[in-house]
Amino acid sequence: MTDETLDISEQKAALRRDMQARRDALPPDARAAAAETIATGPFPVPISAGAIVSGFMPMKSEINPLPLMKTLAKAGAQLALPVTGSRGKPLVMRAWSFGEPLASGVWGIRQPKPDAAEVEPDIVLVPLLAFDRAGRRLGYGGGYYDLTLAGLRARKAVVAIGLAYAAQEVTDVPATPRDAGLDLVLTEQEVIDLR
Repeated sequence: MTDETLDISEQKAALRRDMQARRDALPPDARAAAAETIATGPFPVPISAGAIVSGFMPMKSEINPLPLMKTLAKAGAQLALPVTGSRGKPLVMRAWSFGEPLASGVWGIRQPKPDAAEVEPDIVLVPLLAFDRAGRRLGYGGGYYDLTLAGLRARKAVVAIGLAYAAQEVTDVPATPRDAGLDLVLTEQEVIDLR
């Protein structure tokens, strides 16, 4: 590991701590209102019949994508959720619909059962701790979304949309060449087009 890579790792670790605390400090009612605002606002990408949208199950104080996922399903999207495998491997996206049972995965995250069909989404809703206006995001450090987006983008056009509270925006997210960028970010205050 070079000194520069180590420095970026240290910067990311410090920013993760700060942004987790910032996100946790948001009142629960403000977090719920933000999720509803995003769900009822204009979605910046057309949803064609059968478009596959991968969401995620929220953990900790993450913004809740489920209201938006319900809106997109009503608009004709087929939904999917990620399944986390071993470290260093991309996520597996599996088909899922509201009402279908979920299993408990890594870190207790709810995910589709192993018999759910594996799919390649057209739109990926991405959780994050921080984002900037250059399309960089800070996740939890596992690199799962970076690997997943890189793999998907090598095979097809995919739109990566970060979901966040406006308070998660920072001026500059430290990044390395392997960090996959976002195309858009949706917050309770605006749609940020980074393309």
